[in-house]
Amino acid sequence: MAKRKIYQIGDDTLRQVSRPVTEFDDKLSMLIDDMIDTLIYADGAGLAAPQVGVLKRIFVATFDGGNTIIEAVNPVIVKAKGKRVAAEGCLSIPNVHEKVERPRHVVVNAFDRHGNPIVLKADGFPASCYCHEIDHLDGILFTDRAVKN
Repeated sequence: MAKRKIYQIGDDTLRQVSRPVTEFDDKLSMLIDDMIDTLIYADGAGLAAPQVGVLKRIFVATFDGGNTIIEAVNPVIVKAKGKRVAAEGCLSIPNVHEKVERPRHVVVNAFDRHGNPIVLKADGFPASCYCHEIDHLDGILFTDRAVKN
């Protein structure tokens, strides 16, 4: 396991669409472990693979002071309801915070690192985090969704 470089705004990698993961192998597990280490070291809430230079549909997130770690491979939002406006930040855009409107509740279908299907249900901040990270997989940054006052 290792800490990886977090790509910053201006790097073209952050604007590209990620490819689905097709092989659930040791290489994928090592990438996910590295992403978790990087996220914890950076003291963030979520990290998508493009943020470490890998154009694969993967994100990791941590909640409850690091006690809960989420790993999502090939995530897809299958249900979204409600509305929540809150300030967001991003490890790839340091020292910038913008208000973003996101769904209050989401259901995400994904796979774990072994290829087993998982369902992530979230409300409030975790729902926003999942949406933020999935946006990264499509080359969208939170500043693109900032609420204009």
